[in-house]
Amino acid sequence: MPVSSLYFADSLSPEQIADLRLAASKMTGATRRAFEAEMALKYCQGNPLWAETVFGWNRQTVALGLAEKRSGIICLGAQSAFSGRPRWEEKHPEAAEALRELAESHAQQDPTFRSRLAYTRLTSKAALQELRQQGGERTELPAPSTMAKVLNRLGFRLRKVVKAKQQKKVKATDQVVASSKLVNPDK
Repeated sequence: MPVSSLYFADSLSPEQIADLRLAASKMTGATRRAFEAEMALKYCQGNPLWAETVFGWNRQTVALGLAEKRSGIICLGAQSAFSGRPRWEEKHPEAAEALRELAESHAQQDPTFRSRLAYTRLTSKAALQELRQQGGERTELPAPSTMAKVLNRLGFRLRKVVKAKQQKKVKATDQVVASSKLVNPDK
């Protein structure tokens, strides 16, 4: 066992180390780095290598957390800052608003009132045709599959709306109909 681990074996129990690992695993980004840096300062004398040995955390992450704590500047990763394609609604807000108005005109509330979702009978192809008729450019309108996703993100569900279900035929109903024919043979 290295010298650094001997020091920490006395100050922290394995259960405490497991608890700190669990707490760190529930956090992400800058909050996780700040937590790991605090624990490294408290239990590892600010040494990222010791924090890696004791807690099993990445020493580069702990070092970054210590640098953020020291400087007060939070680092942003390039992946989170620059990745991803902007959504269609963000690139074309006017067309998205026209689509929302169109979907609202065709929408109705969930018949069970169990959710706040609005169901619309509007299909994505019909929505595209309507937007083209309203003057939407062909280049700014998405494909039908993307249009369905956009409508879902706007809070509309593309489903067939059942107004009323047919009731199942019951034997008692047949008996009532048969007895009414006996009483009124004209019907």
